[in-house]
Amino acid sequence: MLVGYDSNDDAAVYKVNATTALIQTVDFFPPMVDDPYSFGQIAAANALSDVYAMGGTPGLAMNLLTFPSCLPLEVVEAILQGGAEKVREAGAVIAGGHSIEDKEPKYGLCVTGFCHPQEILTNDGVQEGDLLVLTKPLGTGILTTAAKVDLLSSEEEQSMLDLMSTLNKAAALAAKPFTVHACTDITGFGLLGHAAEMAGKGATTLEIWADKVPMLSKAVELATMGIIPAGAYRNRDYVEPKLTVQGEHPQAVLDVLFDPQTSGGLLLSVKESDGAKLLQSLTEAGVTAAAIGTVKAGTGKQVIVK
Repeated sequence: MLVGYDSNDDAAVYKVNATTALIQTVDFFPPMVDDPYSFGQIAAANALSDVYAMGGTPGLAMNLLTFPSCLPLEVVEAILQGGAEKVREAGAVIAGGHSIEDKEPKYGLCVTGFCHPQEILTNDGVQEGDLLVLTKPLGTGILTTAAKVDLLSSEEEQSMLDLMSTLNKAAALAAKPFTVHACTDITGFGLLGHAAEMAGKGATTLEIWADKVPMLSKAVELATMGIIPAGAYRNRDYVEPKLTVQGEHPQAVLDVLFDPQTSGGLLLSVKESDGAKLLQSLTEAGVTAAAIGTVKAGTGKQVIVK
């Protein structure tokens, strides 16, 4: 076992032989959007993301589905179709799955990926001096909350769906040639929660430059109005003992930093001298990425927001 459950990593990794490591992950959840096809796409992209965060390539996926008996069959088909299309886009195959009756629909994937044992990325390998690069803007948790009460235009909602259903495949491939010391994908713990996990137990501190973090402008606007998901408050409670905030920052911006994401981008800790080249490669791959911070020697806190 190369990576297990004791490291808070995105997936487990098992060494098969000298040239092959198997990456195993599972993720599923209830709908965060109304459209069943989009829900299937987003849930699949979210599950596949764990393999990309570990430096691997998805190979096989198995459906996990629960649904109430009153749910129309065409809704179930749309969920599965959305998931299957994202799996095909990843270059993997659906190899079956399991479904059960439940009071609430839930969908996701158990994904098997592959990687060379020496190319595995974990979330705890950050090195002092590294540049931190984020590959998707933040704010989808706030936007999905707003969508439930009809506070988004149709264009804003479609943009949100497109962002969450975008695979991290292009970002992962663009990062392959560079010296990436650590990686994770930004999901339910929000940017600052995942940054705290990357910092570990105090050997390093991740310094986040708040004004450089890409955020959906509508998310900041909604946060200013107080449209914030409950998960953001839980994330704040978790991170605050590990966090130092320096300088003055709008409360809405801090709220977005805590915002739980679904199918968020990759957070890469890359050798500083590779940073500019990595950003160029990401841009050429069509990925909207930004340098959002650096890794410092440990300060007693896992994260500093400047």
